[in-house]
Amino acid sequence: MTLGIEVERLEKHYGDHRAVDGVDLQVPVGTVLGLLGPNGAGKTTTVRMLATLIPPTGGRARVCGFDVATQPRQVRELIGLTGQYAAVDKDISGRDNLYLIARLLDLPKKRAWARVEELLERFDLVAAGGKLVREYSGGMRRRLDLAASLIGNPRVIYLDEPTTGLDPRSRNGLWDVVRDLVAEGSTVLLTTQYMEEAEALADSVVVMDNGVVIASGTPAELRARVGGQTLRVKPVREQDLTAVVNALATVRLTGHVDHEAGLVQLPISGPDDLTDAVRAISGSGLAVSAIDTSTPSLDEVFLTLTGKQRDVVELQR
Repeated sequence: MTLGIEVERLEKHYGDHRAVDGVDLQVPVGTVLGLLGPNGAGKTTTVRMLATLIPPTGGRARVCGFDVATQPRQVRELIGLTGQYAAVDKDISGRDNLYLIARLLDLPKKRAWARVEELLERFDLVAAGGKLVREYSGGMRRRLDLAASLIGNPRVIYLDEPTTGLDPRSRNGLWDVVRDLVAEGSTVLLTTQYMEEAEALADSVVVMDNGVVIASGTPAELRARVGGQTLRVKPVREQDLTAVVNALATVRLTGHVDHEAGLVQLPISGPDDLTDAVRAISGSGLAVSAIDTSTPSLDEVFLTLTGKQRDVVELQR
């Protein structure tokens, strides 16, 4: 497996504050890693170290085999970065923004203009290319910002909460661009607080909180870690909720009453549990209006994992 990004025990301290505290990451070439976490989790600090913008306090990080601390110039030649806020100049046109960056990257004039027009077309900005960026919508600015980060054809792309504040249409358009980049072989590190975004784009997910990694895996693996499937049983009569719990207990299943939703729910570990539960309810003679199963959403996984971690940290204090 060839790695686009490899991080080992990466740390960043500010005095006594450990913003990043021993993070490990591996991102294979041509894949997307979703880096999730609440505000202050250490996501952006991690990206800034990987982009050579700030030096690590400890640990090691390599991008396409180059060390971010000892070989920063080689790393910068390989990466593109789109931060949380569009970093384009509002007082010049979109076309001139891209041309300026192309020239800063030492592209010859003719090649620079060709690359600018190619990216304007790719991001559906040809018609707006001559307008001042201050006249752009938020979605257009984000697309221009991403286009700017791709001027140098980077092999590794950092997207730090790229769709914050975008409307659904602009967000979906940006997702399509990311998918295209990955299909062409780019490696992407995506930080986000949107679980739907991670589900849509990420091959694997890492959850950070308080500067440390608290979980990692595919979205399906993280759901399984939180509890797999949940069975929900809704009796016709609300007064039968306790009777449903008792029926489930006869097959050694523990149900929990949700009075607000008027149902009983319980975790199930496989088809045997489901079969036993259905038989128990059927044999009880209770009238049931609905019985179904659900898989935890990535939102539920995120809240469960980060909630547990915060509890641990508070206890340690």
